[in-house]
Amino acid sequence: MKRFVPFLLAILALAAPGMGRAETGSWVKSGPVEARLVASVQGVGDLAKIPLGLEVRLEPGWKTYWRTPGDAGFAPRLDWSESRNLKATELIYPAPHRFTVLGFETAGYDAEVLFPIAATPAEPGKPLDLALKAELLVCSTICVPEMVALSLSIPEGPATPGPSANDIARAQSLVPGDGRASGLTVTAVRGQGAVLEVEVTAREPMVAPDVFVETDPPVTFAAPKSQFLDGDRRAILRMDATDPTPGLDLAGRAMTLTVVDGNRSVEAPATAAAGLGGGAGAAPAGLLAMLGVALLGGLILNLMPCVLPVLSLKLLSIVQHGGRAPAAVRAGFLASAAGILTSFLILAGALVAVKAAGGAVGWGIQFQQPLFLVFMVVLVTLFAANLWGLFELPLPRAVADRLGGPEGQGLGGQFATGAFATLLATPCSAPFLGTAVGFALARGALEVFAIFAALGVGLALPYLLIAAFPRAARLLPRPGRWMVALRRVLGGALALTALWLLSVLVVQVGEVPALAVAVLMGGLVAALWLGRRLAETARWAGAALAGLLALVAFAVPAVFGPSAGAAPVAESTAARWVAFDEAAIREQVAAGRTVFVDVTADWCITCQANKKLVLNRGTVAQRLEDAGTVTAMRADWTRPDESIARYLARHGRYGIPFNIVYGPGAPEGIALPELLTEGAVLDALDRASGKIKS
Repeated sequence: MKRFVPFLLAILALAAPGMGRAETGSWVKSGPVEARLVASVQGVGDLAKIPLGLEVRLEPGWKTYWRTPGDAGFAPRLDWSESRNLKATELIYPAPHRFTVLGFETAGYDAEVLFPIAATPAEPGKPLDLALKAELLVCSTICVPEMVALSLSIPEGPATPGPSANDIARAQSLVPGDGRASGLTVTAVRGQGAVLEVEVTAREPMVAPDVFVETDPPVTFAAPKSQFLDGDRRAILRMDATDPTPGLDLAGRAMTLTVVDGNRSVEAPATAAAGLGGGAGAAPAGLLAMLGVALLGGLILNLMPCVLPVLSLKLLSIVQHGGRAPAAVRAGFLASAAGILTSFLILAGALVAVKAAGGAVGWGIQFQQPLFLVFMVVLVTLFAANLWGLFELPLPRAVADRLGGPEGQGLGGQFATGAFATLLATPCSAPFLGTAVGFALARGALEVFAIFAALGVGLALPYLLIAAFPRAARLLPRPGRWMVALRRVLGGALALTALWLLSVLVVQVGEVPALAVAVLMGGLVAALWLGRRLAETARWAGAALAGLLALVAFAVPAVFGPSAGAAPVAESTAARWVAFDEAAIREQVAAGRTVFVDVTADWCITCQANKKLVLNRGTVAQRLEDAGTVTAMRADWTRPDESIARYLARHGRYGIPFNIVYGPGAPEGIALPELLTEGAVLDALDRASGKIKS
């Protein structure tokens, strides 16, 4: 019997009042909202303040409000009067989001939010029995005040961490502080009439900063217009009062400012100085600087591996120009440059339209669409067949004369070559390109067209240089029989590009549909070859069959679709990678771990180069395989994924690759350049882990 005594005593101790393990409160639902109380500790210990949390979940399309709600709404109203051993509580608000509806500006939260609460017991060390009546205003197309009655008991005993400790710590990290952790600083506040100007600096580049203003009497402001300087590390945010009282002058007004940029935030008291600062002219200056960045990014794009198949066409075009008159050389290269520039402007127009419609935008996202991939496979196959001499597209004599040459060697063919270069360049990212595209897509239509025009000029710069100095083409070998062999080699290079595109299509729609497209392309080439061998009057039969096979290939994605046997997207060939989970990043960092995030896609050539040359080899691979200290997350964007698109947008990125490292030494993350190097990755891992101070 004696051996059962310790066991019985342990059961009695757990069952005794005040000695049990604190549990999270039960979820209570009211209308579109449900809530519960949670605690960071399992016992009250001897704590003077006990960390709690009010956790709220909202149905899709509903929101609730911040402490200063804006044009409408009210903050949570809490009644603790029925609690026992509770002296006081303080509700703490995480950084809010802005909601603009029909010209009304409000601040609050959607989906879910956890409000940290500091509870002061009347008698420290005694059990704390909490009873809360929380009135929350929740709004969608209508607004409804909802009341939830919540309870939670925290017994006597050690204040050991409870199951909700990490969640409450993460919520506390989202509360605006003094800026030391976030790296944000309010450096100047100026007011003139109903206009307020806030100047903010940051350790890391800002993406989409917002400002919430609290002042007495209250004034509501529209979303700020941002002007970025110093590599996006300084921003001037100018706001207009939405419904100013007559004679309003913000100069000299005391206020509290909450600046939010993604997961970073800062709260600062301020008094607005009189007059507005150097905001005027800052945006044009920033745009001019970014145009230079875009020009350089477009030029470097010529050297990226995804453009190499097009470089083969450029080489052949240059050789064909050998010995021609300077005027003809200049016209041909200007036509190619025009094809590149026109394609970039069309791409800019499409992105502006998609953005205006509320869709996700980004560099190269058209490769997420199976129909576009089939279009590219057909186009590349036709280019390869043309280089192999399987078909020509003779133009009417009058048209050929106007275009400057026969059989597609005139301006029309050169223009098409430039457009083709742009299409194959889009799955690649180059240094400076991501910065320029992110700047453009985070702003208005004017900036998008200006930046994409600069990118086009950068990519077309080699053509423009030859056009400026056409006599340089005379240094090249003259056309001859050797060009037949060259055309076959270059056609083979394009055929390899078609195979790569088919491998991406496998991920989109599955192996069987992709194989069907491959067979159709083989039939297309065979039909063109057969047409070359038939009599002149029957050659159109081969061409017609090839056209029919191309049309059938376009129908394959519509018939099968992504759900019909699509191959699962592989996270990685290595077991060390885990699936991307943005919510888990802060949990990992709070636990002292370093998190490496790789946003990639099968269609992104630069991403594959980064993996092969840096991430999957040497010291970097060893560090990422250290499961004890590093969590390697891979976000696969091969297919459309709204969560990944939103994550990229919050970091000011609209293209991939995107790599960022989080850790105790860099909770907001250290973004890496598009082209990775071993040194840059290792340095970021060390800084994020806290081994090296930033």
